[in-house]
Amino acid sequence: MVFFVIKIIRNILGKEDCHTRNDYFFLSCVLILFVLNLIFKFMKGFIYSLVALLLFAFTANAQYKKELKFNLNGEFKVVQFTDTHIDFNSKSNLNVYEIIKGVIEIEKPDLVILTGDIITQSDPQNAYLLFDTLFSEANVPWAMVFGNHDSEHNWPRENVAELLQNLPSCLNNDNGDTYGNSNFVLPVYGKNDKTEAVLYCMDSNSYSTLKPTVDGYGWFDFSQVNWYREKSSNYTFANDGNPLPALAFFHIPLPEYYNAWKNKVNRPIGVKNEDECSPDINTGMFSAMLESGDVMGTFVGHDHINDYIGVHYNIALAYGRVTKVMRGKRDPKAGGRVIVLKEGERSFDTWIRDLNGKKELECSWPGSFNKLKKIK
Repeated sequence: MVFFVIKIIRNILGKEDCHTRNDYFFLSCVLILFVLNLIFKFMKGFIYSLVALLLFAFTANAQYKKELKFNLNGEFKVVQFTDTHIDFNSKSNLNVYEIIKGVIEIEKPDLVILTGDIITQSDPQNAYLLFDTLFSEANVPWAMVFGNHDSEHNWPRENVAELLQNLPSCLNNDNGDTYGNSNFVLPVYGKNDKTEAVLYCMDSNSYSTLKPTVDGYGWFDFSQVNWYREKSSNYTFANDGNPLPALAFFHIPLPEYYNAWKNKVNRPIGVKNEDECSPDINTGMFSAMLESGDVMGTFVGHDHINDYIGVHYNIALAYGRVTKVMRGKRDPKAGGRVIVLKEGERSFDTWIRDLNGKKELECSWPGSFNKLKKIK
């Protein structure tokens, strides 16, 4: 009963549009009082412990599941961590928590986004709880999109999604209205409590569903492309027909990343130490973003020793920095990618912060990529 009530309250406070949560405050209080009254009648002996549990669930969500806002300086900072591959059973990559903690202490972000292949052990619960504790202590909300390895353990993808959505400081809110399990939108509000930017979080899926005909990694389902188009159209309509500045976060790079690396006019910044492991099937997510006109850049993981950011048709296509420690001498040092949005502007600054605190590959969009192709 208590778990059911807590889940209802969390769902109420965790709706996709965070700005509406205050409208449900009164309803939540009434629900709590109603259930407590029933409990008092039938289970008097347990009333105090149950009250404590309910208050914990309510205050935890109220504290952490807040709407995202630009700060007083008109900036909103995201730190992307990716491909941690934590496994307590084999004691693999356990230093990732300290690496992330160190980057957060330096950057003090407004939001952390994990872009897939995070926990690879058979039971991921405790590992995710440690993440939630880390981010809670740092007073920073977080979100996660799934990679191809996040559903290879004994927990189905759907169960991991439910676990994440019930963690106090995690903002995941997949409503099941499209293919995959980590598709949701995080609006960022400005000074006038109006949506000023949009963060699309999407599940790029795992492996080909057409084997043996088509091998390799997964791709965006057509329903996801339509889901994105619909969300984008709704935000544009609400903004008097003007697309809002937007970023997109997912795990597997789009096929168009190859074109961004080959761009000879606006050369990419960063390294490519392995080929892009994109899907063999292109279902048009990049085209949808180009036509919708809101997404300024996409941020992925998957390819551990790539960390470049380039442009293709003026959309930034960027890798994060792998957050687990790699072994090769030429491999990028573990760390995270920082992205800073500017309120009221279609621009962002970005750089890498490595595990030693060093700032690398600092650039801006569109400023660092605004050379025009010469017409012959």
